[in-house]
Amino acid sequence: MDSIIHVFIPFLPLLVAVSSVVVILSALHYWLLAKPTHLTQQQKLPRQVGLLVLTISGLLAIAMSLPVSESTRNQVIALIGVLLSGVIAFSSTTMVGSLMAGLVLRVNKPFRVGDFIKVEGYSGRVAEMGLLDTEIQTETRELIAFSNTYMVNTPVTVTRASGAIVSVDLSLGYDLHHSIVEQHLLSAAKQAELNEPFVQVVALGDFSVSYRVAGLLTEVKSMLSARSRLHKAVLDTLHGAGIEIVSPTFMHQRPQQEGVAMIPTASFSPPQAVAPKDTNNNPESLVFDKAEQAEKEVKSREALTEQITQLETHISHAEGEEKAQLKAKHEHLVLQLEALNTPREDE
Repeated sequence: MDSIIHVFIPFLPLLVAVSSVVVILSALHYWLLAKPTHLTQQQKLPRQVGLLVLTISGLLAIAMSLPVSESTRNQVIALIGVLLSGVIAFSSTTMVGSLMAGLVLRVNKPFRVGDFIKVEGYSGRVAEMGLLDTEIQTETRELIAFSNTYMVNTPVTVTRASGAIVSVDLSLGYDLHHSIVEQHLLSAAKQAELNEPFVQVVALGDFSVSYRVAGLLTEVKSMLSARSRLHKAVLDTLHGAGIEIVSPTFMHQRPQQEGVAMIPTASFSPPQAVAPKDTNNNPESLVFDKAEQAEKEVKSREALTEQITQLETHISHAEGEEKAQLKAKHEHLVLQLEALNTPREDE
């Protein structure tokens, strides 16, 4: 009996280390991930990373408690370090690289779900931000997924939520004074419901002057509609003033009879009769449907999570019937949040 005990004594530190690591990690997994069912994937991510770090630390603790010589123990620890270094070294071209890039995007937060972004000629609204890739919905309603590594290594243009500049470029002849053109273009920008409009002379060409009319759009979600309204307003305003929007070299390309103006008359409406914006028939609701829905879900999750946190604080101080009512409300909000977190079949 004594011999058996002496055999198992060297393994006691190892057994204690293994049991301690298993119990601690299991308890942390339950309290941080399993029990709070209302957490979203983005909210779980920091906790999952923390558990990963603790798991690696636990493996090191187990390695240090092995009943072997000190040199062998150091070799085991060095092997673990080499394996981790190898994973990190190859992370730039593997799935781990995309995962690490996803962590960088969540820490830096260069954009959020629902934002307008432009990446290497592709533009649209962010529809989803995953651990491995980011999905945007383009103006043609297509969904394009970019790896998070690509998003980190490539410049990304983000439209500010406070407002965006909507502009139109056009060229007119030298026979028109720039002050007259500026007056009409500013009027068009105001009709297009843009704030703080301005006009720039962007180029002096061999045959024409290039102008740019622009203004601030505070409701960035209606960018497509605003751009279309500005184009229509420029056409109506300049045509209403008798100004042709045609290249001065037009006569060299297709001769026209003298005195014939290239201004449509059949469907022309004066500037003051421009139809108001139709809020019930905007193309954004169709083009960016998934991005719009994703943004609404993110805001709903944030609002529900905040309400649940506040209720948990109130429940801890409430008593009797009030506490029961608060618990019932808490369970209802948790169910709503779980329903939002459940993936839909069409996704």
